[in-house]
Amino acid sequence: MTFIIDNNGMAFTQNPLDRMSDKREDADFVAKLKADTRSKVVVLARDMPVLEGHEILLELSSVEDLGEVSQLALLGLWDQTPVFAVLLRDEASEVVEVADEGGLLDTRVIRLKKRSDLKLVDTRSIATGGLVSPNMLGILAQAKAVLHWHHTHQFCGRCGTKTYSSPGGSRRDCPNCAAQHFPRTDPVVIMLAVDGDRCLLGRQPRFPKGMYSCLAGFLENGETIGDAVRRELFEEAGIRTGEVQYVGSQPWPFPASLMIGAVAHATSTGLKIDHNELEDARWFSKDEASSVLTGTHPDGFTSPASMAIAHHILKTWLNSQS
Repeated sequence: MTFIIDNNGMAFTQNPLDRMSDKREDADFVAKLKADTRSKVVVLARDMPVLEGHEILLELSSVEDLGEVSQLALLGLWDQTPVFAVLLRDEASEVVEVADEGGLLDTRVIRLKKRSDLKLVDTRSIATGGLVSPNMLGILAQAKAVLHWHHTHQFCGRCGTKTYSSPGGSRRDCPNCAAQHFPRTDPVVIMLAVDGDRCLLGRQPRFPKGMYSCLAGFLENGETIGDAVRRELFEEAGIRTGEVQYVGSQPWPFPASLMIGAVAHATSTGLKIDHNELEDARWFSKDEASSVLTGTHPDGFTSPASMAIAHHILKTWLNSQS
């Protein structure tokens, strides 16, 4: 049976930009786009997006009014509109409140010192709350990932010299050894193990109370997607799996991952949970899993919201069982 995920409702998967990969490192071309009065920009302060009402794209010409810029990168063209990403220096903003309520949302309250009327909202809240359009979420994911990479990779991995950003911001160059460094994407396998009409769901301690999800883990060097799926399921839950079917993928800007979705068919079912990774894992019948997805489980169990690929993997499998 083939599983195909419907991306409808999944966050960060729609990006309308032409990334201009053939021109974005042409200094003259980038300078021309910067000077274009139509140019827009996604602004981040302390890794949190800046919104003007429900608008994520601000005027590039207004950025200097927000604070000093730490990094600028060209994201691409939307029709004929140039779109950039900007990271402000930390001094441009201040943390007003830190509320740790657990769960997955960033509960910091941050404001810009020069524009307290603009809102800073964490990316998950923007996605789950539908604060911007799907196209904007895709652009935001791209912006957040590339700016985070610039912020955390400022020195050459070969010789240790401080690097500088290329004209379009799509790489960093070393002035000492001439090495070129490119933004990284971290591949993560996220999978639903199935046994007939049962599926395996687990929860991490940081999840909101009652939430169960697909198991997940990072793809390691020299590993295929299928091997990573089988390894992670065995390491975290102690089960063996055979056939692995790819079902879809999702950019995940927390900070810069690509979620690779799969369904894995179990060849053993006895659980041995690694409690360093999981708080719990259990097999759910089709009816139970359906109630988890819809939030009607008698024990209050829930699944991730529709913004996440885990929701769609579970939904796609359940639809295949009906």
